[in-house]
Amino acid sequence: IEGLRKAAKDKDNIFLATDPDREGEAISWHLRNLLEKKKRNIYRIVFHEITKSAIQEAIKHPGDIDIKKVDAQQARRILDRLVGYSISPLLWRKVGRGLSAGRVQSVAVRMIVDRENKIRAFVSKEYWDIEAELTKKTSLDFARDRENKENSFIAKLDKIDGKKAELENKKQTEDIVIELKNEKYIVSDTKKKEKRKNAQPPFTTSKLQQEAFYKLRFSASKTMRVAQQLYEGLELGEEGNVGLITYMRTDAVRVSKESLEAVRHYVDSKYGKEYLPDVPNKFKDKKRIQDAHEAIRPALPLREPESIRAYLSEDQLKLYTLIWNRFVSSQMAPAVFSLVSVEIKAGRFIFKAQGSQQIFAGFSIIYQESEEKNDDKDDSENILPPLEVKEELDLIKLSPNQHFTKPPARFSDASLVKALEEYGIGRPSTYAPIIMTVVARNYVKRKEGYFHPSELGMVVTDLLMKSFPTILDLEFTAKMENELDEIEEGKEKKISVLKRFYGPFEKELAHAKDNMRKVKGETVKTSDICEKCGKPLVIKWGRLGRFLSCSDFPTCRFAKPIPSGIECPEPSCGGMLIERRSKRGRHFYGCSNYPKCRHISRRLPSPKE
Repeated sequence: IEGLRKAAKDKDNIFLATDPDREGEAISWHLRNLLEKKKRNIYRIVFHEITKSAIQEAIKHPGDIDIKKVDAQQARRILDRLVGYSISPLLWRKVGRGLSAGRVQSVAVRMIVDRENKIRAFVSKEYWDIEAELTKKTSLDFARDRENKENSFIAKLDKIDGKKAELENKKQTEDIVIELKNEKYIVSDTKKKEKRKNAQPPFTTSKLQQEAFYKLRFSASKTMRVAQQLYEGLELGEEGNVGLITYMRTDAVRVSKESLEAVRHYVDSKYGKEYLPDVPNKFKDKKRIQDAHEAIRPALPLREPESIRAYLSEDQLKLYTLIWNRFVSSQMAPAVFSLVSVEIKAGRFIFKAQGSQQIFAGFSIIYQESEEKNDDKDDSENILPPLEVKEELDLIKLSPNQHFTKPPARFSDASLVKALEEYGIGRPSTYAPIIMTVVARNYVKRKEGYFHPSELGMVVTDLLMKSFPTILDLEFTAKMENELDEIEEGKEKKISVLKRFYGPFEKELAHAKDNMRKVKGETVKTSDICEKCGKPLVIKWGRLGRFLSCSDFPTCRFAKPIPSGIECPEPSCGGMLIERRSKRGRHFYGCSNYPKCRHISRRLPSPKE
């Protein structure tokens, strides 16, 4: 602050160019209050890309501080502090020192805990399907067709006696297979249609984090860290420092007229008119978006990733390429597919086969959106030969397949960000910090890319759900986010929103102080003996979860982690693996005989391993 005051001392005009969001607006407001004096002009300027032209244009059209945006930021900060500063000390008394609760972070942990409870309660059910490999009767050499499968395809049993096929066990399935071996397979219906798949809009913050996870395996925090570097600018040789992308905290999909014209010109010259839509692709923003942001796009659309490869780190190049490809593809023609659906009658059974063939690549020539991993087979990849109604087919083989229903998947960075956005919890600037916080607080562990609630996270969530059901309610949290938006839009007053929140919260807090279960004092006796004084060890709760402590505490302060029950794999060691945390908050498993044995592993091996 003192440096800014010194730099501004003799200046008549000051331009405040902090980030174009609530936090940035509040910073500008504070700076104006610090720097304000008579006969000095202080302007607020906003731009969404750090380029010479964008900054010059912003200076030509200076504005004033948006006080409604500042009010929204202050209301958000006060709400967060009311919750955090009130509940966190309560957790220190009831569970262990160093714990925290947050208006949004605790809801995110609740979502992860709820998913874990569903997974644990899930009862898998067996089911079967039957696939028939069929071939056209077009060759005199059936044995050759069977060998090279040039006219064969896969169809799946769809109906039995006109009803949806539901095969529950092996015996039922095998009986049907026996019956099917004696049936004739005749094409009963064919449908063919053309499907157009439209280009996706350029990135919002949420979509960038999701796609960077799927395509690059970047965590949400890493994505935002690298995006910040690209936004702030990098040295590009003689050009100097150049901002490469627009502001990366946004929920808008709109882009500037200039960038739209530039990218359409690029598509036309690079790929030809068939890849360029007659009119620009338009994408609809959500009903309520923050600020006048653009989508995340290259600051200069014509700057191809390869042209700046030499100046970027590997991660910077990967993310810039992802953003660039998505933006360019957003103004390209649809991909076109030919979809074929065939029904085959075999006595009282109906089989169905589906196939898809790309006719025109369109936007997919440079970009295809990712999805969560799916182990199920994709029928669209099944290429079908030309088939006619009443055509008889030859059966090559029948394949009965056993399956089991699967529980819902645990959240990844991508799916958690998607869920937060869908529920209306948090905003573009908060998705990554939410995830970082719940992991750092040891409420959640990231294992092989997926979030598992820790024992501590499950206990704290249970306590908060019982004492603060409103705070942990997803709909209530989303409603509060909407009310903050309404303050920014001038539809609500800061004080009114805070008053409505604090009344009920104060009552819940008072009740919790007297009635919340005190986990901190609970101990569980064990048969283990203290290595220091020889007295029994007990299990206690702390800020990192359960641990072993001497029963003679505080006279004896011996404590150690609870062993995992898995022996150290090092030969002749005899120690047990113990969960530990690095200085950076990452979980790993080390040997209980440390420092004699320095074995570490990122995951806990199974007993067989």
